Amino acid sequence: MSTTTITTESGTVLEKGAIGQSIPRKEDRRLVQGQGVFFDDIRRHGTGYVHFVRSPYAHAKIVSIDVSAALALDGVYGTITGDEVAIHTDPFFEMSTPPGANIKDYALAVGKVRFQGEPVAAVCATTRELARDAAELVEVEYEPLPALVDAEEAAKDEVVLHEEAGSNIVWSGVFDWGDVDQALAEADHVVKIKRLHFHRFSSTPLECSGALVEYQKGTGQWTLYCNHQMPGVGAIWMAPALRCGIDKLRFVTQDIGGAFGNKICLHPYYVVLCLLARKLGRPVQWTEWRTDQHTANAHGNERTFLDVEVAVKADGEMTGFKVKAVDDCGAFPRYEPLGCIIWAQVTPGCYGWRNIRVDFTQACTNKAPVSPNRGYSRMQHLWLTERVVDIVAAELGLDPVEVRKRNYVKAEQMPYETPNGCVYDSGDYARSLDIALELIGYDRLDERRKDAAARGKLLGFGIGSTLDSGTNNFGQSQLLNPELQFSGNNEAAMVKLDIFGEVVVTLGTVPQGQGHETTASQVVSDIIGCSPEQVHVRPGHDSFFNSSAGFSGTYASQFAVTGLGAVKGAAELLRDEMIKLAAFVLQAPEEAIELADGFARIKDGPEEAALPFMALGAIVNANNAFLPPDFNPTLNHRYVYRPYFGVVDVEKKMGKLTLTYASQIHACLVEIDPETGQTEIVDYAAVDDCGVRVHPQIVEGQVHGATAHAIGAALHEDFVYDEDGTLLTPNFYDYHVPHTMDMPPLKTGYVESPSPVSPLGAKGMGEGGGGGIHAICSAIQDALRSEGAPIVYDSCNPSHRVWSMLQDAEQTRALVEVTSK
Repeated sequence: MSTTTITTESGTVLEKGAIGQSIPRKEDRRLVQGQGVFFDDIRRHGTGYVHFVRSPYAHAKIVSIDVSAALALDGVYGTITGDEVAIHTDPFFEMSTPPGANIKDYALAVGKVRFQGEPVAAVCATTRELARDAAELVEVEYEPLPALVDAEEAAKDEVVLHEEAGSNIVWSGVFDWGDVDQALAEADHVVKIKRLHFHRFSSTPLECSGALVEYQKGTGQWTLYCNHQMPGVGAIWMAPALRCGIDKLRFVTQDIGGAFGNKICLHPYYVVLCLLARKLGRPVQWTEWRTDQHTANAHGNERTFLDVEVAVKADGEMTGFKVKAVDDCGAFPRYEPLGCIIWAQVTPGCYGWRNIRVDFTQACTNKAPVSPNRGYSRMQHLWLTERVVDIVAAELGLDPVEVRKRNYVKAEQMPYETPNGCVYDSGDYARSLDIALELIGYDRLDERRKDAAARGKLLGFGIGSTLDSGTNNFGQSQLLNPELQFSGNNEAAMVKLDIFGEVVVTLGTVPQGQGHETTASQVVSDIIGCSPEQVHVRPGHDSFFNSSAGFSGTYASQFAVTGLGAVKGAAELLRDEMIKLAAFVLQAPEEAIELADGFARIKDGPEEAALPFMALGAIVNANNAFLPPDFNPTLNHRYVYRPYFGVVDVEKKMGKLTLTYASQIHACLVEIDPETGQTEIVDYAAVDDCGVRVHPQIVEGQVHGATAHAIGAALHEDFVYDEDGTLLTPNFYDYHVPHTMDMPPLKTGYVESPSPVSPLGAKGMGEGGGGGIHAICSAIQDALRSEGAPIVYDSCNPSHRVWSMLQDAEQTRALVEVTSK
């Protein structure tokens, strides 16, 4: 392969050979041939299958639970209820400050249920079907209570879900940077938006959650064959609850069929499985049903934005905004209230606002708990900033393209410090937008409008700009709870040269289809001088390999930075030791040794002055008697990559909250049938900038995936509850996930702005759906200009909502007020 060079964050130069090439993916052979190993493929003798008994009520006291009929059924091994859980475990650790810290969150409902689908008991039997039948025999008497399904109402505390907490408010605080009041006073126009609403949805991975759990009585250790995507933090939740050390929990995965954040908050289910495995003395297995996944796993944050005020100059420059945000975290905080601060990683979005005030409140309701969900918390805030830009442009008669270009952070400003101390490392948003416009044929927009009108359709054009902040700084949690001992981030990996010259890589990350095996082999092969085919990357994750760290997992667009950063560090340690060993054996100075083509050899030396990797591996592992006692190479190295963030300023709520910033700019054209409100995407373009593209084809796949998620969230996917807290979209009959026929013609482009702060110049990739959600909302608003110019104030706009806007545009227009001087 031809080589080029890139300069890393440390100033060292890395030869690029495999990096940047779309080599065949290592994972694909086994996956396309049906030879992957998922948790549901693991079989053990005597396994018991678990089914959860779930509440039909959103809010109710548990009067009694009778499991006797279930236990009498032949083939039932046992049951467990909330009372047993309360005896044998402690409540889960909560991140929030009081009153949230007083919430008692157990693995099963104790005393009362707080959302429809909350598990109250579990049954274990010889087969999955029998366990389900037996679960229906468990008799639970409930005393229904009033349900809270609106976070604004919940924040009034007229009904309190967690009595021990004394309030439904999980966290509240004001983030104030710059001088918003002065910006509004000096503005030529002030645009006020009364209300915007971002809906609940989920990324619905193809594979539902689950695990097979074994308990070894002699050592007191559990092994979990599972699909948890963030086992480092999962263990932090589970070990204290189970009253054991973290080393007693072994997390093992190989293949995972998608996760998107949904598989971070699985600890309540896994604790129940651990208790049952210990109680029954047998392996236990649980596979989530799709309706349970919808009803009771984890949703994305629902957020309402109130009383938005935007300061705008006469030329369209936006100098500041303020907003009240009310976030609905569902029945339990769990991973929350991180959602109350994660959005601050992208406080100004892609724009140059210097004056921002966000009054943020998060409250519990009788809905399913939320968890990270593809673009966690940032997606909601970025949607807000994009809605603001388009509404300002529409109300002031400005060109939305020009408004964006005027207000985007400029390429020459990079690295750019935001008002709250985050640093955008690199990027060129205006250039990405130009590419997107060219791809979609923006210069022919008027012609296409006329063509659509001739066919009785309304054509609309929309833009969505988004940032994927990669490599989360957990120190931001101290902005919510200064006493929380979380800060920074880390990831681990191991690389070794084995006895027969095998190069073996062990990851701390937990891949779910992103091609970790392939990209890790590319990095290692470039560093130690061999082909990617010679590098074996162990599939999946096993916490007993000692290759993981406290924050290990795959989340927050960080693998290309932290995961590959750890791989790079371990490979460099191996490379340096291989060179030292070869120099000793060949009796040459180290600077004369090169690693290339699977050999350690003297540069420009004779052919025989070369050692194959097999020779080096054999010397260290078997033929080492001639090595001097003070020279002890191992050719086996573990490296922990720890990005430097510094300490956050708790008082000012400022600091580097994340390390890198990838971007995506989406543009789309929609046609709307004015008779039905049916919306069809007729053209679509997405342009990404993830820094150095380690494997371009994988990046392309991530862009396609992000777009599919965006289309679902913008047009179809919506978790709708009735006033009693009953989920009305509990399965794929009612909750439409995009399929092939829903995908539009998709054109893609890219900008490659290497990050100056990441090990490989890469910035993370994969969560760009936020741009797509807004591009579609923007296009719908544009299409309806001639029909009363309604304001798109919801993130999800299926045909019935579009039809409603067509019928009564004034209802939405009343949400906006413009004051000009």
